[in-house]
Amino acid sequence: MAVAPDTAADLVSRIFDLQRVVRYVANASFRGMDTGVAVQGVLRFVGEGESRATHLAERLGVSAPVLSRHIADLEMQGYVTRRQDPCDGRAQLVALSPAGVEKLRQIEELRAATLQDYLSSWSQDDAEETARTLARLTDSLKLSARATAAGPHTMTKTLQEH
Repeated sequence: MAVAPDTAADLVSRIFDLQRVVRYVANASFRGMDTGVAVQGVLRFVGEGESRATHLAERLGVSAPVLSRHIADLEMQGYVTRRQDPCDGRAQLVALSPAGVEKLRQIEELRAATLQDYLSSWSQDDAEETARTLARLTDSLKLSARATAAGPHTMTKTLQEH
């Protein structure tokens, strides 16, 4: 069954509200840290494994020059390393340094503790159900976005499979 237009519009509104609140909470929780929220997001993606800078920019939805500035900041702070891609001498591979792994661990612990404080009135079941729903929403949106990028025929086929 398809989602009704009013429901889809309400969901979009709630997603934007959630994004805004998450940014506010992140900014409030991380004041005074040596990395800003945007750079912390880059650090998280780099922490998923060594990757080409161009691939990271695409995943983050930012331009290569923007990502390059963030990577340069993180490299200057000693949190990431860059090396030439052995498969393509024009490309660079970016990875976390040991200090970057530790910094990411600290950031994630602080974020989890902050969220735990903010959700002190929630039950464990509420939090788990919300996490499942958000994961399902994320997976559906990723699947649809990939299918859309691949073309209309692929999108129809992909959506019918799921």
